[in-house]
Amino acid sequence: MASKFEGSKTVNEDENTTSKDMMIADKLIPLSIPSGDHKLQHQYWFWFSRRFPGKPGNTPSYDQNLKYLARFGSVEQFWTIYSHLVRPCALLSHSEFHLFKVGIKPMWEDESNARGGKWVLRIRKGLASRCWENLILAMLGEQFMVGDEICGAVVSLRFQEDIISIWNKTSYDQGATNRIRDTLRRVLNLPPNTILEYKTHNESIKSVSSVYKM
Repeated sequence: MASKFEGSKTVNEDENTTSKDMMIADKLIPLSIPSGDHKLQHQYWFWFSRRFPGKPGNTPSYDQNLKYLARFGSVEQFWTIYSHLVRPCALLSHSEFHLFKVGIKPMWEDESNARGGKWVLRIRKGLASRCWENLILAMLGEQFMVGDEICGAVVSLRFQEDIISIWNKTSYDQGATNRIRDTLRRVLNLPPNTILEYKTHNESIKSVSSVYKM
């Protein structure tokens, strides 16, 4: 890694971010992985965002709220970064962590996401940190067994509940989406009656039109 946290320590929730982070991410030099590290099958990057509720015309666009944090390609690099991140349950409402494969931005419009969708799980307050850790460890460990279908995962903090989601590339691949759902139930140890909702990104775009991403 270029530095321990590539420009970020813990998340500063009052910081105004701009789309400069998008340009920075596009120009990152290739990631160096130390010899002896346990290399992951894919490289990943962490992003953070926080929405500031208000009138649609007076709030920053979604990409302006996205802040690039760091990237990693080995187990050791992941734990170095993760140990410096605030746990989701300690974040303010309307904050989000995004963990995606390097090259895929956490946006519906990204080429890898455009024809995909996400499984959405709503959880009661206090469970986000544990569920998020279990989900991303399963993702890094390739437990979903769907090839390159997985794009990334998001944890979203809200007032009355929190939201975990996992994104995949092709919403019309019923076999892959069902396997992702079943694996999600297993790795999070969800009760059989737990409701999981699948939403295509096209549906999400239509449903929020003038509001930013869930």
